[in-house]
Amino acid sequence: MNQTIKPEAAGNTISTVNSNEPIIIAIDHGYGNIKTSNFCFPASVTPINDGLCFTDDILNYDGATYAIGMGHKEFRADKIMDQDYYLLTLAAIGKELDRRGMTKATIVIAAGLPLTWGIEQKKSFQEYLTQKKHVDFSYKSIVYHVEVQEAMIFNQGIAAVANLINKSFRGTNMLVDIGNGTMNVMNINEKTAILESCFTEKYGTYQCVIRAREMLQRKFGSLPTDAQIEKYLRSMNADIGEKYKAVIQETAKQYVAEIFRRLREHEYNPDLMRLWVIGGGGCLVKNFGVYDADRVIFIEDLRANAKGYERMARRALEKRRAKDEQQ
Repeated sequence: MNQTIKPEAAGNTISTVNSNEPIIIAIDHGYGNIKTSNFCFPASVTPINDGLCFTDDILNYDGATYAIGMGHKEFRADKIMDQDYYLLTLAAIGKELDRRGMTKATIVIAAGLPLTWGIEQKKSFQEYLTQKKHVDFSYKSIVYHVEVQEAMIFNQGIAAVANLINKSFRGTNMLVDIGNGTMNVMNINEKTAILESCFTEKYGTYQCVIRAREMLQRKFGSLPTDAQIEKYLRSMNADIGEKYKAVIQETAKQYVAEIFRRLREHEYNPDLMRLWVIGGGGCLVKNFGVYDADRVIFIEDLRANAKGYERMARRALEKRRAKDEQQ
C-alpha cells in the first residue's frame, strides 16, 4: 500500500504574528506552477498589447497589462533574469490578500531556493523580490497597495517536511522534490539534513511531457495537447484514444526509471533508506514507478513548500520579536 501524506487543510493559514506584525505571504516560485499556502496557478506571464484576452486573471502593473497563468514559463536556472517571477509574485500576493479581504497591507515575502543554489542566489533573489518597497498594482480588477518589509529565503524541499522530521524521519532517508523544471535531492540522516549530499538536476516533469510529445508525433504524426498529456500523467485519465495513452504510459515508465537511476547515482538504496517524494512529479513516480510501497512516502500537497516557508518565517519573526522585547 502506498504511504501518502495528504494535503493539509488550507483554512488556517492566515499568517500574522500579532496585530502589529506584517502579513506573511509565502510563495513557492516553481517553473510549472506558482504555489502559495492557499493557491496554485501556472507560472506564466503573457503581455497583453491589443486589449483582447480570454481570462480574468489580469495583472496591471507599472503601466502594462499581463495575463497570468495561460501556459508555463520556460526553464531558467536563475529566476531573476527577467521580470516574470516578480509579476507572478504580485499575482500571488493579490490572491492571498483577496482571500483575507484586504487591499492594503505590510507584508513579508517568504520564498525558497534549492539548497545547492541558495548560497549563490539568495541575496540577489531577496533584492529581486524587494525591488520596490511600496508597490501599487491591480489584479483581477482589484487595486492593491503593498509595503514589502522584507523577503526571507528558505531551503526548498526541506521546508516541505520540516514539521515532520522530528516524528517521522528516523534512520536514513532520502528526500526528492520533483518539480516541473528541476529535481532536488537531499539525504536526511537521524533527523539531520546532510548538506554535502544535496543535488539539483534539470530533470523535471516537463522533460517527460516533451518525450511523450516527441514519441506521439513520431508514431502517429499527430498528438494531444500538452494539457491532455499532463492530465494523463497526473491521473492516468484523459479523453484521448487508447493508443495515445499507451505511448504516454510507456514514456512515463521510462522517465520514472531514469529518476530512480539518477537517485541511485546519489546513493539511494531502497533497502537502507526510506524515500520521501514531494512536488508535482510525485504523481508520476506513484503512477508509473516500480518501487517498494512500504518504503516510499508521497507528500501529495503541491503547496507543501509554501506552507513550510510560512511556518519558518512566522517562527523567525516570533524569535526576532522575543529578542527585541528582552532588550
